[in-house]
Amino acid sequence: MYKFSKGLTLVLFSLALSACSSSPEDNDIAAKTSPDELYSQARTSMELGNYSKAVRSLEALDSRFPFGPHKTQVQLDLIYAYYKMDDVASGIANIDRFIRLNPTHPNIDYVYYMRGLVNMQADSYLFHDMLNIDRTDRDPKNAQDAFKDFDRLIKTYPNSKYAADAQKRMLSLKNRLAKYSIQVAEYYIKMNAWSAAAVRAQSVLETYPGTPSTERALEIMAEAYGELGQNQLKQNVLMVMQANFPNNEILSN
Repeated sequence: MYKFSKGLTLVLFSLALSACSSSPEDNDIAAKTSPDELYSQARTSMELGNYSKAVRSLEALDSRFPFGPHKTQVQLDLIYAYYKMDDVASGIANIDRFIRLNPTHPNIDYVYYMRGLVNMQADSYLFHDMLNIDRTDRDPKNAQDAFKDFDRLIKTYPNSKYAADAQKRMLSLKNRLAKYSIQVAEYYIKMNAWSAAAVRAQSVLETYPGTPSTERALEIMAEAYGELGQNQLKQNVLMVMQANFPNNEILSN
């Protein structure tokens, strides 16, 4: 309970910081500050972990000096600051803008990597994590987008220093998406929609091979083909299961 209360306090504190908007006085001061001073303030705020304050300085720079000496670095810093603030909408909007305006920038691989991180972050639910609640049944769109982002990074920039971490994150996302498909297939079983269950389970084998959900996918396919009277298809599945999961209980039935 202490863990939850402490986590809740941190969340509420973060929300309070995020909610603080700049005052007219802050805007007046920003208007009189030079680009170098504003950027220095932003960097100091980021180093101190005050990302809401950093964003105010960076947004002021971005709007007042769009062609200033720090223009691309300001945009990169904004992307990171939005990520740290869990501001998914602003993060994705700035990432896509950066990619559109700077497609050949030396750090473009970092931007694609951040897009994956932001989408992966959007897929997670802090309260579920704190309470150890499995909610892989939630809408997988952000997880799918994150998977595509990391995949694009690895294929387009295989030598990127972010490629190895992206690969690890793709494995985690792959497991999450496979588990989601299994839960959909199990729902179809409850509805006696055997054909749909078999198709969904087969998609796990084809799209997410090698995941922990593989064994369950084969079980669902065997059950569904049995209910559909597709005995040859069921035997084919059982042969695959025998080769890969010889101790599975359905093989002894």
